[in-house]
Amino acid sequence: MYINITDSEKGDNKGSSGGLVHYLEKENRMDGEQQKEYWFNGTGSNILPHEVRMKIDENIAKLGKNDSKFFLVNISPSQKELAFLVQKYGEQGAKEKLKEYAVKVMDGYARNFKRPGINGNRDLLWFAKLENYRYYGHNDKEVKNGTKKRGERKEGRQMHVQVIVSRKDITNSIKLSPENTSRGKNKAHSQKLGQFDRTAFKQSGETLFDEFFGFERNLKESFGYANAMKNGAPTQKAQLHIVKEAQEKQPKGTEIWRELARDITDGSIKGVDELLGKAAGTFETLLDILLSPVYEAPAPVIPNEEGEKRRRKRKKKKGYNPDQGIGR
Repeated sequence: MYINITDSEKGDNKGSSGGLVHYLEKENRMDGEQQKEYWFNGTGSNILPHEVRMKIDENIAKLGKNDSKFFLVNISPSQKELAFLVQKYGEQGAKEKLKEYAVKVMDGYARNFKRPGINGNRDLLWFAKLENYRYYGHNDKEVKNGTKKRGERKEGRQMHVQVIVSRKDITNSIKLSPENTSRGKNKAHSQKLGQFDRTAFKQSGETLFDEFFGFERNLKESFGYANAMKNGAPTQKAQLHIVKEAQEKQPKGTEIWRELARDITDGSIKGVDELLGKAAGTFETLLDILLSPVYEAPAPVIPNEEGEKRRRKRKKKKGYNPDQGIGR
């Protein structure tokens, strides 16, 4: 799951949202045969683009010329996650469920500010658009090496959701910026600034996906694992390596491994000894799992080979030798 926040798909969020809204309407313009995708949010669907532009552009009280007016939240499931959704809900059902998920992601976006009165998506002014495709751009290596042209559709399932969210809340009175990552000098100062933890937001989006859809995520494919292995302390990396090895040997109980990984990445588990102690009582001890051999399923018997063996045995009983012909 890839969740990211930018100023705009086109790199400008200090003026009107009209350019971005127009850009995100591209599939409705380009593919006349496909059913149109309307804008939606937590209170409605079938919202028209001019309404999106008008409401975002009017919600800018006390913002200066050089202030950000809106942000773009990109919610992009992986190919594996999309295949899971389509298998579970069907092609159209997957689209509707992804929209439901996007609403819940915006609940998490709102709560991340930790501001009084900002408790969920309905406290924000936002509009989302589901897109079915992605296109090669000038920064893609395939375009640079000449194997693809700019504007060509990317292969595979590319369904994702783009969200335009106003800098101001639904009442046009509270400034909310995900660019403000300051923790402040004290709790009161932090509440006034409305600090935003991007790492926590991305992690909450992934956890929400797994819980909402019942998706079992391999530890190595998780955001927490990737982030800790890239930015974490050496002790965290060592602990995550232990948990990853244990999960590979005992894949059942995905939620337990996920909880251990979360405790490691947020600093709740300080060392390997504490990790082994916390894992005690899950299946068997973590140490026993690490020392046990990896379970390997027996190689499947190929029906044709087994049938050929039985046929040869029957012919031998009747006196037939495949190398010498009929016996006498």
